[in-house]
Amino acid sequence: MNGILPLWKDPGMTSHDCVFKVRKILKTKKVGHTGTLDPDVDGVLPICIGRATKIAEYITEAGKSYRAQIVIGESTETEDASGPVVNKKDVPHRISLDHLLAAAAQLTGDIEQTPPMYSAVKVNGKRLYEYAREGKTIDRPTRVVKIHEIVIDDSSLTYNEEDQTFTFSADIKCGKGTYIRTLAVMVGEILGYPAHMAKLTRTSSAQFTASDCVTLDQLAALEHPEEILKPSELGLSGLKKLSVSDKVASKVKHGAVLEVPAEWTGEMGEPVAVFYEDTVLAIYHLHPEKAGLIKPVKVIWTG
Repeated sequence: MNGILPLWKDPGMTSHDCVFKVRKILKTKKVGHTGTLDPDVDGVLPICIGRATKIAEYITEAGKSYRAQIVIGESTETEDASGPVVNKKDVPHRISLDHLLAAAAQLTGDIEQTPPMYSAVKVNGKRLYEYAREGKTIDRPTRVVKIHEIVIDDSSLTYNEEDQTFTFSADIKCGKGTYIRTLAVMVGEILGYPAHMAKLTRTSSAQFTASDCVTLDQLAALEHPEEILKPSELGLSGLKKLSVSDKVASKVKHGAVLEVPAEWTGEMGEPVAVFYEDTVLAIYHLHPEKAGLIKPVKVIWTG
């Protein structure tokens, strides 16, 4: 059994819980997810089955989109709704759409983010959330992430007079490694208030969207669940592609180092998916030490 299962993860489950349940339903061991979603987050979680596990990293590295609900006026320990409120500043009035759009513009493009303490990032061999649970706050490495687009839903703008907070929703397209809850905090900082992410849904991962997905319950109810698996090749939609002849394909299947083809378009260090007809055989890149040659990053074909 090989392919990609576009799963809709329900809130309350970890990504590893999903993998465990998919293994049981499909009765196969070779299963892996493509980028962790926090337990409170729902949405698109492509699951790789069999040979497709070899290309999981390329789905993980592809762009993603989210629907986030952001609260201005309160910050939490975890930067989302799961943690206790640690700072509050009354918002005296409704925030204008123009102010929100200006904040979104400042956070579009390449921006620097510091991972939250409650995250799985490792520092000195230990995950940040482990330090946080011990009551420790440590220095974290700042990194650059890509925000492609932030679209404010102007129909979602809500001012709560009772607790003097302001809430809105936004659709966000971003690159690998982005923390949306940290982005919510950054929006608040620009506006001059503490903030946190109240709710998050991943609406797409690579080219997979909500309309492609099934829930675990729907998967378990299928008589032939393997029939809904998507071809592994769909997980490589973000990579450049090279088509080869039957003669070259036989070499690619065995991981041979090859001369750079005339049709090659990859830059140094850039992975390129090598296809024979409609089947992906391997991922190649320019040889880092020998000019004029390409070498495999990994061979996918196992026939």
